[in-house]
Amino acid sequence: MDLNTLFSISNLLVVPLWLLMIVAPRWPSAVRIIRSPLIAVPPALVYAATVLPLVAQMGGDLFSSFGTLPAVVSLLSTPQGALIGWVHFLCFDLFTGRWAYLDAIEKKIPALLMAPVLFFIFMLGPVGLLMYLAVR
Repeated sequence: MDLNTLFSISNLLVVPLWLLMIVAPRWPSAVRIIRSPLIAVPPALVYAATVLPLVAQMGGDLFSSFGTLPAVVSLLSTPQGALIGWVHFLCFDLFTGRWAYLDAIEKKIPALLMAPVLFFIFMLGPVGLLMYLAVR
């Protein structure tokens, strides 16, 4: 499968879940779906499918190359590296958003307050996380 297709698939795997959390946050089916930590499995599988061939190709050199900024730039500046980074972001931002969403329900934080927070977690991961920690 080509990288553009994997990119599109990875986006399609997470966007509906974000829409549930942001647009229909208290819908019982949304809560039931988002409660499962397994929602992060599909993007994690795409990540594994893209990163493991690179790990096999580079062997131990891959892990030692994360020690310098130029090495990370070199890896991420390729189409394969950009896809790997993107899917990594999608997967972990989704998992972070899931945590914030469920925690907000438990703490009875209003859905209208959470909508922009979740949007920022989706778009700018750590900034949204900081927003949620401030709201919390």
